[in-house]
Amino acid sequence: MGSGKTTVGRRVARRLDRPFRDADEELEARSGRTVREWFELEGEVAFRDAEAATLAALLDSEEPLVIAAGGGVVIRPENRAALARALVVWLDGDPAFLASRVAQREHRPLIDDDPSAAIHRLHAERADWYRAVADEVVEITPVHLASDKPKRDLADIVVGLVRTREAAAGSAR
Repeated sequence: MGSGKTTVGRRVARRLDRPFRDADEELEARSGRTVREWFELEGEVAFRDAEAATLAALLDSEEPLVIAAGGGVVIRPENRAALARALVVWLDGDPAFLASRVAQREHRPLIDDDPSAAIHRLHAERADWYRAVADEVVEITPVHLASDKPKRDLADIVVGLVRTREAAAGSAR
């Protein structure tokens, strides 16, 4: 949360000439409910069920996609296993930095009361899972501190990682 998944993902997709899908937006479009509505009406378990189904559908796409998966997608073992079929780039950041970037918004029900404490807690709970599924880890904090256009630069880094991986896979065939 707050790492720039959606903005960076859109830029990466444009540069790679691939469709972009934000998994939360896709879930909302398929179900007619926002993330917050899922949490309020059905609870987190139902939301995670719908999230898992959406992720599986996106990963089953015939064409290569750039997907911004929700931050909690790694909670479930089946999602972590599904992510093994894709190149996963974790945009990681220092929790204090991430918290400074996250505003209380309707679509972020897990951080309502204390965004800083929530980001620190979620990062601590999920970091090992993120690390386990990530093929690449990009530290966003130094890029933000060093660049006047950090999202552009982060997209450049991710595109370079994707192209390097694809070139290596192509030469291994």
